[in-house]
Amino acid sequence: MALLKSHPVVAGVFMRSFILSSIVIGGFSMAQCAALAVTIDIDIPSQRMLVKTVSGEVMTWPVSTARKGFVTPPGSYTPYSLQKMHYSRKYQMAPMPHSIFFHEGYAIHGTGSVGQLGRPASHGCIRLAPANAAKLFRIVQLEGALISIHDAASRAKDADILAQSLEAAPLRRDAALDEPLEQWTLRRPAD
Repeated sequence: MALLKSHPVVAGVFMRSFILSSIVIGGFSMAQCAALAVTIDIDIPSQRMLVKTVSGEVMTWPVSTARKGFVTPPGSYTPYSLQKMHYSRKYQMAPMPHSIFFHEGYAIHGTGSVGQLGRPASHGCIRLAPANAAKLFRIVQLEGALISIHDAASRAKDADILAQSLEAAPLRRDAALDEPLEQWTLRRPAD
């Protein structure tokens, strides 16, 4: 408890994680909680990150994920630690500015290797341009985050699930799709 009182960033991340966990346990899915936090969607095949803030701002940035021989873990995560500057003990004290840790030591962070953005280059972390990493870090501090990382296999699985859903509940004949399927998000129905 003393750590929470002495470190407001840790306290904020803890509280957002606690609230999100409580909502999920209470019957809401991660997608339904998206309105409460920034959503960060990383697409490994395209090496792109899509960020949607609570206020509706949308940003898309190039990233570098795991190069051959390494893995960026696909899945859905919430941050467990934010560090303005971290040095990797595993990789010769490599600087990792504006680190957002989300799974077993994996993080979204800034990189000095901006020339490699847009192609696989990391040991598994998700690298961003320094200014984008700093902006994302500030947003996550304020809003919390839901992080989704997709590889080709998980995208195919999501498409299959969506296709099955559409078969089970087809659109009305007069309905129109305003966005490509890749940009769809689940929303809680209005009361």
